[in-house]
Amino acid sequence: MQNVKCKVQNVKWSVGSHSAICILHFTFYILHSSVARVRLCPYRVRVVPAMMTVLSGVLAGGAVGQVPDAASQPAPWQAPKAEEVKKEVYAWLDGHKPDAALRAKADALWTAKPEQSSGVELLERVVQTFALADQDARRLLTLCSSRRNPKGPPPQPWRADPKMPPLVANNLRLWYGRWLVQESLYDEALEQLAGMKPEDVADPATLLFCQAVASHRLLNQEQGLDAIGRLLANAEHGPKRYAAVARLMEDELKDLKEDSLDHIARRMQDIERRLDLGRAGPKVRSVEDGVVKSLDKLIEKMEKQQQQQSAAGADNTRPQRPASDSFPMGGKGRGDVTKRNVGNKSGWGDLPPRQREEAMQQIGRQFPSHYRDVIEQYFRKLATEESK
Repeated sequence: MQNVKCKVQNVKWSVGSHSAICILHFTFYILHSSVARVRLCPYRVRVVPAMMTVLSGVLAGGAVGQVPDAASQPAPWQAPKAEEVKKEVYAWLDGHKPDAALRAKADALWTAKPEQSSGVELLERVVQTFALADQDARRLLTLCSSRRNPKGPPPQPWRADPKMPPLVANNLRLWYGRWLVQESLYDEALEQLAGMKPEDVADPATLLFCQAVASHRLLNQEQGLDAIGRLLANAEHGPKRYAAVARLMEDELKDLKEDSLDHIARRMQDIERRLDLGRAGPKVRSVEDGVVKSLDKLIEKMEKQQQQQSAAGADNTRPQRPASDSFPMGGKGRGDVTKRNVGNKSGWGDLPPRQREEAMQQIGRQFPSHYRDVIEQYFRKLATEESK
């Protein structure tokens, strides 16, 4: 199972809001082009998830509610004992009145000690035994031993047969659903595995794992977390690899927010998968249209954030009090200053003679002599204006 994780953790981002909006606009263009041109350009869809990964730290997606904890009160399950499964299978086989040759073939499948069989190995023995006496099981076993047909999986009429015992139907459904997951046919897999419970099959861990994988890839958050929670509640009864992958999927589904960049990127991966399967029907167009709408929302949200930040930045550059001394000030404003009412009377800046003389002496000590001449001319001009 290939799984591209789009969320990047523990990374400090420094992308400006303006740059983020530009990238989002470009992303929107790429996706819109793939939609407009009959959706026959999957390479465009491959480019965008990478861009979404770059932007995933820039904008936090809005939460749509508290995600239920997958591990809260999961339904308990136990792996069935191989000896008990063998008895049920042989009871079904005896109902078909097998001849000596068929019975010998069945015995050959179960030559190993039953208690040494578990999981997928036990499920495989069960299905192979069914295939010895049932034509539908035999066809299904042949189908699941080959790669998928580009035209899609063939119909399975045995699913609608009310006469098929639940023992046979449920284990065949699991075997078929497992193959569909392996072939990335997640919609069909969920349809096959819908409503099945761990106690219905010979391999409960594989049932819950396949339900979790299909739901995870189709972004069915609630259903996926439920399957993962039940699988992890009794992880010791299943393969360790199931538990390891399930924990990764649980972390991703818990953190997934609708219409976030991560959510958009995963939907675009689903579009890519469907296009690789040769599908460009209403379902694919519906997913694509949803991605376009989500991108529109993100672009609009980021533009509003940029406007708010710009307005806040302009307010911060307005002086709140005068500087304590004359020196170049920092800031990126336009240079506007707050206008003060200093009056309109002449003689502004005049000093008493004594204080004026002290100021002139201070200037002479701190500045070159030619500055003193300029300052004296300034004060003479003020005095002249006052006398007029």
